[in-house]
Formats: sequence, structure tokens, C-alpha cells
Amino acid sequence: MEERKFDPYQLIGFILIALILTWMLYRSGSQEAAQNETIKKSVGSELNQVIQDSIQSQQKIIAYGDLGNFFVPNDLPNIQFSTNSMIVEIQSKGAEIHTLSLKEFENYDDLPIPMIKDENSKFNVSLYTKDGRVLNTRDFYFKTKFSERDNEFIILLKSAISKNIYVVYEYIFPKNGYTFTVNFKSVGMEALLDNNKPPEISWSTNIFRNSRSIDYENRYTELTFGYEDDRVDYLSLSGDDEESREDIRWISYRQHFFSAILIPDSSIKTINLKSKDLSGDQILEEKFTKYFESSYLLPKQGENINTKFKFYYGPTDYKTLQNLEGDLEASIPMGWGIFGWINKFIFLPLFGFLSSFLSYGIAIIVMTIIVRLLMSPVTYKSYVSQIKMKVLRPDIEAISAKYKDDAVKRQQETMSLYTRAGANPMSGCIPALIQLPVFYALFSFFPVAFVLRDKSFLWADDLSSYDSILDLGFNIPFYGDHVSLFPILASVAIFFYTKMTTGQQPMPQQPGMPNMKIIMYLMPLMMLFFFNNYASGLSLYYFVSNLLTIILMIVIKNYIIDDTKIHAQIEENKSKPKKAGGFSARLQKAIEEAEKQKKARRR
Repeated sequence: MEERKFDPYQLIGFILIALILTWMLYRSGSQEAAQNETIKKSVGSELNQVIQDSIQSQQKIIAYGDLGNFFVPNDLPNIQFSTNSMIVEIQSKGAEIHTLSLKEFENYDDLPIPMIKDENSKFNVSLYTKDGRVLNTRDFYFKTKFSERDNEFIILLKSAISKNIYVVYEYIFPKNGYTFTVNFKSVGMEALLDNNKPPEISWSTNIFRNSRSIDYENRYTELTFGYEDDRVDYLSLSGDDEESREDIRWISYRQHFFSAILIPDSSIKTINLKSKDLSGDQILEEKFTKYFESSYLLPKQGENINTKFKFYYGPTDYKTLQNLEGDLEASIPMGWGIFGWINKFIFLPLFGFLSSFLSYGIAIIVMTIIVRLLMSPVTYKSYVSQIKMKVLRPDIEAISAKYKDDAVKRQQETMSLYTRAGANPMSGCIPALIQLPVFYALFSFFPVAFVLRDKSFLWADDLSSYDSILDLGFNIPFYGDHVSLFPILASVAIFFYTKMTTGQQPMPQQPGMPNMKIIMYLMPLMMLFFFNNYASGLSLYYFVSNLLTIILMIVIKNYIIDDTKIHAQIEENKSKPKKAGGFSARLQKAIEEAEKQKKARRR
């Protein structure tokens, strides 16, 4: 066998191969390390970018909010509870009151009075962000918490972006009364909201119809507001109206006998108010009477919002509102000037006293008797004046015939006759002027007297509404779809009263003078149409008042005044010499001067 020999070239080759492999391995390792370093650097850069993006995203969350969290729906049930005065339901969406009814009162359908129902009322806070968006709290979803104390219910509603960024509504309902408090707060939203544009409050309501006569109810349904200086104003009662006002303390949405009143914690600098009439032609089917809307900006309060409102949802009763702060009773139209004073200081206390121990219908009759007895001296003087004018009628007609072509002379002789007879043609008007404030005050009093609501008397089911004895089934323009009996009785009484008074006075048919016979028939007819849809309590008052006046005039005529003596006294006065001076003389002189100037201008 042949022994293999050592080949140095192989050894050199193996060494070269080993060196090449070693070099390659080293190079490969260096490239891998470099590549790994490059990869590490790339990954680090991307990670840093991710971290930076995350930081910026977190900063964006803090600065602009994850607004979607406000609008994430929840399936939380509405909070329902009942106080001694109200039935309330508050929903989680918008933290709004979904239902609010007054337990103690019923509408014409014999159901609790609905103040808020079927989304007829909206209350919203609009928040303005730095990036130009508008966040309306009515679109937020809130988590709810209900708690009860000895004398009140507390409902907390919270809508949050995060643990430290949220808005809160807090409702505090006392167990007694009609006033509750709403607190609205924001926490941690100072970086989100635009400091140059404060939040805006908006409150709108469709006013429910609660009376049989929507036309009558609409006359006393209005948006009223009170100023810082205790003045009170209101939007138009008829048609649509939209205005802007300043320095407002409270806003009242009055629906005749019930009111929703907003009282903010501080006066409103500028507010926009709107009223719209919703009653249409089919008044029997209408659900709402009017639409009211108010909107204003909250004053700047610092970084977060913290504001409070008080709401009154209850009867438009003078005594109830008078017991609250803020002169809220001024929202009731008791009459302006002296008429309001008469109602507040005479008729309200008097009727309150009488109705405390009498039925409301009897209280109206007794109050009417008291008023007519107090006014009887005025009635007496008015009737005496009418008797004197009746006695002088032949002499006045004779003067008119004698001086029919000389107006100045006719006037002079007529005034001379009045002076010598001791009669004054204006004496019959003065008593009427004295009675006018009382007449108008009572005209304002009865339609807003809350105590008459749902109080029956004789055939009238409700003294605050019309007393229908016959439903026609069709509508007569300006009259209605029914027949009310009290207005008919009042019209008949007015007719006989007018006939008695006009029968004592001359009725000259001179050009431009109204025909008193036509007025005698027209007045009762107007009364019949005008009061057919008005409160039966008001018609009852006028019926009793005119009936008492007729009785008083009969008593005065037959038992107090002697027509023969008055006639003899007038004849005696006529025979006396004419007195110089006095008002009549000055009046005649003025007439003569006026006639001279008139003739001079003609020339």
C-alpha cells in the first residue's frame, strides 16, 4: 500500500481557506452587528415617534377632549319620584325634566295639570369650544344618582370625558312647594372651552291648553319678565313677538292659571325673548296655546362654570307668589295704576275674607252687594241729576227751537237755565267716572282670580270658565260654539238699567250726536257676545251688580226722592235773579269770544 505523503500546498490551501473563512465570518459578523445597530436605531426612532404621537394624542385629549364620551348612549332608566305637589321624571339624556305634573290640580280632561310632557319643554346649556364646535348638554348622556333627605330629593347627573373632566346637573326638589333648584357645573374643561365666548342658556316651552275655552285662556297666556328696578313688562298677547331686553331678574311663562318661572342666581345682562301664537282655527282640537323662548349668555365666571337657577312650576296665585322672593306676584296682570292698587288692597283681601267662610259663588254676590252699597251715594246723586234734567227737558227744547239758527245764543240761554235751576248736565257723568276705576279693577280681578278655578255655583261647573247650558255643535264668529246663561242674565239687566237711565234724560237728535236708543240696545248685545266665553264669575258679578243698581234706583225713586219737591225747587231757582260771575259766566264769555274770533276770520 502506498503511503500518502505530506503536501505543503494543501497545508497552505487549508490555511488560506481558514483565513478566508475567518475573515468572512468576521466580516459577516461586523455587517450583522452594523445591521443590528441600524435596526436598533430604526426601531428606536419609530418607538420614539410612537411615544411622541402618544404624548401628543394625550395632550390633544387633555386640550380638546374625547368629545365622543359625552355622546355615548346608555340604557339608564329615567328617575321618577313624587313630591307632595309634583310628579317628576328626569331623563339621563340631556339631564332634562321629561315630565312634571301638578298633583293638586286637574285640567279640563280631569288629569293632573301637565307643565312638562311629551318634550314640550327644552332647557339647554350650549358650550363653545376653542376649535369652533358647539356642545349642547341636551345631547349629552348622563349617569344618574338619586338620594333623599328629610325635606328634599337630590338628583345628580354627570357626563364625563374622563375622571377629571365632566359636567354636572344637580336638581334639588323640596318635598313641599313648587320651587326647585338646578345647579350646573363644569370641572376640568377650562382648556377645552373658549374663554371669549361664554356658555348660552336656552329655555323654550309649548304652553299646554288647560281650559275648555282656548280663546279665553290665550288672552291671559303671556311671557312676562321683571327688571332689576322692579318694573314688569311682557311680550305681545296677540300674534307673534320677538324682542331683546336688559337687566332681567326673572322670566315667567304664564299659562293663565299656571306659571313656569325661571329665576337665575344673578340678573341677566341681555336676553332674547320670543312668543308665538299656536292657536289655530280648529280651537277645539288645539293642544297648545303659545310657544315661548328665552336665550342669554352666562356672565364670565372664571375657568369653570358654576351657576344656579331656581324654577317655579305652580299655580298663578297671588298669595302663593307673594310668599316667594323677587316680586313674582307682579307677573299676574292685576291692572295698571290705580286699578291694580284697588285689586291688591281692597278686592283681594275682601274676597279672600268672604271666601274663607262662604262658597265662592255666594262670596261673589256678597262682595257685589258691599261694593254697590258703598257706591250708593254716587248712584243717588246720579239719579237726582237725571230727574233734574228730565224736569228741564221742555225748557231746553223751547230754547233750542227759539234759537235754532244762533248756536252761541242757544248755548248761553241753556247754560243760564242750568245755573238758575241748580242743575249740572255733567253731574250725571261724574258718578260714572267715579265708578269707572272700580268697574275696570273688577274686570281685571275675576279673570285672574285663581281661587275661582274649578269652583262651581248653580249651573256653572267652573267659575273661572264659561257656564255652558247648551253646546251648539258649530261655531258662531265672535260668539262661540255654546250658550252661556250668566252673560244672558247680565245683558238683560244692563238693558233694563240703560232703559231706566236714558228714560230720565233728553235724547237730542242733533247732527253728530249718537242715537241713545240704538246704544240702549247695542250695549246689552255687545255684552252678550263679549262675555259668552269669559269667566262665569265675572258675568255673575255684572248680573248681580246691575240688578242691585236697578233695585237701588227703584228704592231711591219711590222712597227717597220726591219728584214734585225737586220740580218745585227748580222752578223756585229759575225765578231767582241770575248771579253774576261764576263758572257759567266765564264759560259764556269764552264762548262769545270764540264766536267773535270765528266771525273775524271769516271776514
